[in-house]
Amino acid sequence: MRLGAALPALVVLLLALVVTGCGVSGTDPVAAGSPAVGGQALEGAEPLRVYFTTEQGTWPATRPAPDGAGPQEAVDALLGGPTSAERARGLTTAVPTGNGQVRARASAGTVDLDLPWPVAQLDRTAVSQLVCTAAAAPGVPGGRRSQDVLVRVHEPGAAGTPWDVVCDDTGTAAPKRPASAG
Repeated sequence: MRLGAALPALVVLLLALVVTGCGVSGTDPVAAGSPAVGGQALEGAEPLRVYFTTEQGTWPATRPAPDGAGPQEAVDALLGGPTSAERARGLTTAVPTGNGQVRARASAGTVDLDLPWPVAQLDRTAVSQLVCTAAAAPGVPGGRRSQDVLVRVHEPGAAGTPWDVVCDDTGTAAPKRPASAG
């Protein structure tokens, strides 16, 4: 009967040995090295934000900006189309290629965009791509947010007033609202 009485104590002792030897360490903090550094920020000057299209609408792709880049370099990047990595992420473009050059000139808080196509011949997504890429370009004097940059769209053969538009928070070209008289 002695063995029968000692059996439960033996089982408890064996379970204790198994549990303590399972390789689970304590729960105190353990030094693991330096914190992560870096991130998605690009080194150097302000990046180029080139607006492409997805099934959900326009979407900015961020690229390193060459030294002295401005709206013309941003628009040229847009006209070059998405990179292979951007295409792999599902980015495309609605902006037509060929048929002339798009010119972008910056002044204080404004970009003048000269198009080789009439706006009516462009898909509205293409207009948003062009306007938002120009508005978000580095080198626009005035230190405004891209949503506050006025983009004046000039059409070929259209004498008179250009289209005054902005890039709204959703990446869509929208008419500039008149200043409130208040």
